[in-house]
Amino acid sequence: MSIEIRNVSKHFGDFKALGGVSLTIASGELVALLGPSGCGKTTLLRIIAGLETADAGSILFSGEDTTDVHVRDRQVGFVFQHYALFRHMTVFENVAFGLRVKPRGLRPSDGEIKKKVLDLLKLVQLDWLADRYPAQLSGGQRQRIALARALAVEPKVLLLDEPFGALDAKVRKELRRWLRRLHDDLHVTSIFVTHDQEEALEVADRVVLMNAGKIEQIGSPQQVWDHPASPFVYGFLGDVNLFHGRAHEGQVLLDGLRLDAPEHRGTQDAKAYAYVRPHDFDVQRWSTGAERGADGQPSGLVAQLTRAVVIGPIARLELTPVTHGLAPDGTSGERVIEAQIPAQQYQELGLREGETLVVTPRRARVFVENAV
Repeated sequence: MSIEIRNVSKHFGDFKALGGVSLTIASGELVALLGPSGCGKTTLLRIIAGLETADAGSILFSGEDTTDVHVRDRQVGFVFQHYALFRHMTVFENVAFGLRVKPRGLRPSDGEIKKKVLDLLKLVQLDWLADRYPAQLSGGQRQRIALARALAVEPKVLLLDEPFGALDAKVRKELRRWLRRLHDDLHVTSIFVTHDQEEALEVADRVVLMNAGKIEQIGSPQQVWDHPASPFVYGFLGDVNLFHGRAHEGQVLLDGLRLDAPEHRGTQDAKAYAYVRPHDFDVQRWSTGAERGADGQPSGLVAQLTRAVVIGPIARLELTPVTHGLAPDGTSGERVIEAQIPAQQYQELGLREGETLVVTPRRARVFVENAV
C-alpha cells in the first residue's frame, strides 16, 4: 500500500508541530523519519495511524483519502518503544489478541488463530516462548513479540515509533539487522521513527530528515550522507566540525583556514559556514615541513593535540587551534577540533599529546548565508 501525505499541518496550542508536510511513500518501502526530539516525526506518524488529527492536509492510502477514517479501519499495525504488551497474558495470547477481538464475522476460528500465531512466532524466531509471560522475556524478545502482535492482523502499513529506543546498544544493533531482513521477506509498507542516525541509515530504503516541523531532505541513506541539503542535515548526520568565516568570489576564509569554494564564485563578502567530518582531515606534524601556501603559511590549521583515544582501528584526536578566535556566539574561548585517522597511522607517526600538528581538510561543505 502506498501512502501520500499532502500538506499536513498540526499545532498544539501555540506550538507548531508540523508545517505543511508533504511526502509520498511507495508500496513495500521502508522509510525512516529521522530528526531531533520535538521535530514532529512522532506527530506525523500518529497522524498517519489515525491516532492524531491534522489541523490541515490529508493522508491517502493507495490513492484513497483516509484523513477521516477511524484508526481501527486503517489496517495499520503499530509498534511502540515500550512494547505495550499485556503483562497478564502469555506470549501466545498477546500475539493472538488482535485476532480474537475482531468482529464475529471476520474472526478466524480457534484453529486458524493457533496456526497463525505459531507461524508468526516462528517468523520472529520465538516460537519456543509461546507459554511465557512478558516479565520472563528480555527487552529484545518483548520487542519482537510486539512486532509479531502488530503483524497478526495483516496490516497494510506498519508504523514503528522508536522501536529500539529502550534497548541497549548491542541488542539494538541485532534487532536493526533482523528488522531489515524481516521487511525484505514481508514487503509491508513500513515507517519508523528514530533520532538515531546510524539506525536510520542502516535500516531504511529512504531517510526523511525532519527539523522544526518541516522536511529538510529526503533521499537514500547514501544520498543524504554524501550530499546533505542544508547545514542542519550536515550537522545532524554524524560527527562534524563547524567553521565560521567569510566567502568572497570562490574563496572562503574560516578561522584562519583558506578553502576553495568554486560553487560560491559569485558570492561577495558573505557570511559562510564550512562543515568537515573528522575522517576528512589530513594530519601532519607541524615540525616536519607541513605543506605551505604561496604566502609561506601552512595550508591547513595549526593545532595542538590535546587528547588522543585509540578505539579499535581508529584514533580519535581532539585538537585546539594554536590561534584562538571568537566562539560562534561571539565570545572568546577555546574550540575543539575532532579528527580521525587510522590507528596504524597514529602509531607510525608516534604522536603524543601536547604536540603541534597541521590538520588540512580533504573535503569540506561550504554554505553561504542567504544562499542555503
